[in-house]
Order: sequence, then structure tokens, then C-alpha cells
Amino acid sequence: MINCNYFRTSKTPFFIRRVIASAAAIVMVTLSLPSVADTQIIHAGILLAVPGQEPLQNQTVVITDGKIVSVQDGFLTPSDVTTEASVIDLSSSFVMPGLMDMHVHLQGELGPENDSEQLKMSSADVLVESVHHAKLTLLAGFTTVRDVGSQPEQMYALRNGVNKNWVTGPRIIASGNVSVTGGHGDIDGISPDLMEMYTAKTICDGPYDCRRATRRAIKFGGDLIKITSTGGVLSDTNTGTSQQMTEGELKEVVDTAHGLGRKVASHAHGADGINAALRAGVDSIEHGSYADKESVRLFKKTGAYLVPTLLAGHTVMKMAKESDFMSDAIKVKAIDVSSAMAGNFTKAYEAGVNIAYGTDSGVSRHGTNAYEAILMYEAGMSASDILKSATVNAADLIDHSDSLGTVEPGKHADIIATALSPLKDITALLKVDFVMKGGVIVKQ
Repeated sequence: MINCNYFRTSKTPFFIRRVIASAAAIVMVTLSLPSVADTQIIHAGILLAVPGQEPLQNQTVVITDGKIVSVQDGFLTPSDVTTEASVIDLSSSFVMPGLMDMHVHLQGELGPENDSEQLKMSSADVLVESVHHAKLTLLAGFTTVRDVGSQPEQMYALRNGVNKNWVTGPRIIASGNVSVTGGHGDIDGISPDLMEMYTAKTICDGPYDCRRATRRAIKFGGDLIKITSTGGVLSDTNTGTSQQMTEGELKEVVDTAHGLGRKVASHAHGADGINAALRAGVDSIEHGSYADKESVRLFKKTGAYLVPTLLAGHTVMKMAKESDFMSDAIKVKAIDVSSAMAGNFTKAYEAGVNIAYGTDSGVSRHGTNAYEAILMYEAGMSASDILKSATVNAADLIDHSDSLGTVEPGKHADIIATALSPLKDITALLKVDFVMKGGVIVKQ
């Protein structure tokens, strides 16, 4: 045992005494924090335990060690459970599972300074900014996200830091990214020397090279593979939004990823690239802007999810019209894609395509993720189906239905509350008053 009094003498250097004092303070604060293992009981006035089903009145949710133990009728008292239980009074609130966003980019936000930021910010700066964005997302009620297109090393570090409770943020399912040379997802819009420097090692050409890139992305920590089967709006090039990855490249990526236990999400705007990706067996289509009748048929045949990102379309349309920092090539694509996105989403929804909630936050501002729900509602999706897309469906897409997506025994205690019912007024999601993740209250 070390005698700490030795370090408190006046002969001890000042900076060491400061370190010891700080460490002692940290220990005292840590010991005073509420333990997740303590039993908590939530009194829920209205509880949407399983989105897609009818809400329940006056329920008690019992939580121990960050997991839901039981959901019972009426408002139980601590003595009904254990004398150690603490009560969280949400008896006047609408309570439901934490929301889940299946398409975010936590490492930045679209804006006029992006080019200079890329040159000025270190990888450490990017990571710290990502921590900030992650916290904003969690406070907005989104307790799980799928990050599909960030610098992998930093994003994996953030994911791991959240899992170890080193930083505050939502659960992160982080992608490894595979794109073809010159396609969306490759570096563009800067000098050739810098493009050489920034080109990722998972840029590939041809089926076998894309197999290598997929294996590499998984080797270094990808929870899933994100591909770009078509061009994209924010690529600073006039290569359009149609198919860019070949059928052979798509099939090789999907087969390799599935063989290594990873799902594949495909960025896709043009119908040709959407349909090619679906034929190759991808698990989700991101955006789906120009989805056609054949797309709908393939969605329903394969069971793949559409992640609509209407908020991204809304955001780039507004920026293209109101700001002057976008290049002409980007503006043209932004207006065209945004004009098609909502209408084709409506057709897909009415046809019964599986839909999982996703915003493309990073294009839009982090923490405004709930605005996607309003756009989905305006496009004809029912409030009940919107909530289901952001919970039950999202959990299914990431293979976490056994632990997330509902308020049921055995699930993680990821729970949010609003003053009003979003089933009656979807805008209620814009103001989440209570957020719990894994039994820890992060907003109240």
C-alpha cells in the first residue's frame, strides 16, 4: 500500500501535489456518482412499450443494472420492488424507447468552411468535435446511431470510448467504407497532391480489389460496410448521381461482408444503382432518391430497408438556393435530388417497403435529428410507423432486436420522454425532456 501522506509534504513538488489532489477529487466524485446497478423505477403516464402497438396507461418500468427487469400496471412504490429503489416520476409524460438514427456523420457539419477545416483540423480536433456532436445527438433523444462515413480510426475510437463510458454519447454502430476510384466516397475537390495524400486504402477497382478493400475495412474495426453504388450530391464533381460501382464490384463486396458477418449499407440515388445494389444483396439503401417500381419490387423481395434521409434533401435544397458556398456541380445535384426524394419515399412507403429512420445528420445540424420525423409525416407516413421506424425497425436493421427498440424485460434501459404524445403531434419529438441510456439519466 502506498502512503499518500508522503506526497502531501511541503517538500513534494507543487505540480505533483496538484496531481494527487486532482486524483483524490476525481475518486471522491466517482464514488459519489449514482451506480447504474441501483434499482430504478419509472412511473410512466403513457408508455409506448412497443412502437407499432397501442400505448399503455399508468405503467411502472423497473430497471436494474441498466437493464429493464419488468413492466407492470400501476405505479409501484420502492417497497414494492426493493427499499433501495429510486423513483423517476414521468407520470405526466409520454414515455417510449430511445430513438435510433441509422444514418449520421458525427465528424462534421456541412458549411462554407469545410475545405479550410479539412486542412486546419488535426485528427485529434476531429475526434473532439465528434464527441460534441455525439452528445448533442444523445440529448436530442437518439440513444443509438449508425455512423456511415467518417474517418474510421477516429470513429472507432469514439465508439469504443462511448462503450467504455469514457465519453457521453449514443451507442455507435460504425461503418468501414468501400468506394471506387473517382466515385462518391473517394476524395475530390482539392489539388491532385492532396488527393493522393487523402485517398483511403479502401478505395478499390474491380471485384477482387473491392474484396480486398472490404476485408481491410472489417479488419480495422468496421461494424458494417458502407458502399456508394451511385454518385452523390456533395461530391464536388459533375459525375452525376447514377450507378458508379459495377455489378461485379457490388456482388463481391456484399458476399465478402456477409461472409465475415457484416451487413452492407449502400448510398444510392439513381434507380440503376439502387437496383444493382439490391440485386447484389445489400441490407439497406441510403437515400433511395430515384427509386422506381423495380426498386420497390426488389426491396420487397429481399427485405432490405430504405433509410430515406429526407432531412438531408431538405437541407441541401435550402443551402443551394440560399447560400453561395456550393459549387455549380453540387447545386445542380442538390436541387434535382431533393425534388425527387420525398415523392419516391411516399411511393415506397405506400408500397410496403421496410423503412428505418435516418437523417444524414452532418449534412443537417447534429441534434436536429427529430426534424426527419416531421418530413416523413408530411410525406404521408403515419406517426405510429415513424416511431416504429426509429425503434423496432432500426433495431432489426442493426441486428439488435434482442437488446434495443422496445421497453421490455431484458432490453437496455434506453428510454426517452416528451410532454406531449408524438402519436398525436409528431412535433413533440422536437422537444425531448428526458433521456436515459443504459439506465443512466443524461437529460432530465
